[in-house]
Amino acid sequence: MVLPLVLAVVAACVALAGWATVYVVRDQAVVLRQLWGAAVVEGLILVQGVVLGVLGATGTAPTDPVLLWGYLVTALFVLPVAALWAFAERTRWSSVVLAVAALTVAFLEWRVWQIWNT
Repeated sequence: MVLPLVLAVVAACVALAGWATVYVVRDQAVVLRQLWGAAVVEGLILVQGVVLGVLGATGTAPTDPVLLWGYLVTALFVLPVAALWAFAERTRWSSVVLAVAALTVAFLEWRVWQIWNT
């Protein structure tokens, strides 16, 4: 697995969570630009999935591929669900949901990295 890609996803998630936290403190709802930021994170996760698929097909497979792909697929679904929730909930809680979702994806990425390296 490519460490710079994992670090890019985690950094983007932490930045998105920080951005959403600023909106929580200001008592504001999520704005469209933040959802575009979540889309960028999703794109990075998709790229990571392609890289993992290629690495797995060329013989560099993790010890537990089901667990690895489970975490990766879960990471793919967390932000879109949070974005839908944030779009429907037009209060500061939408920013809370986005911040928690971004931190959840960062944690899932850390677990994917751990599973790959065991």
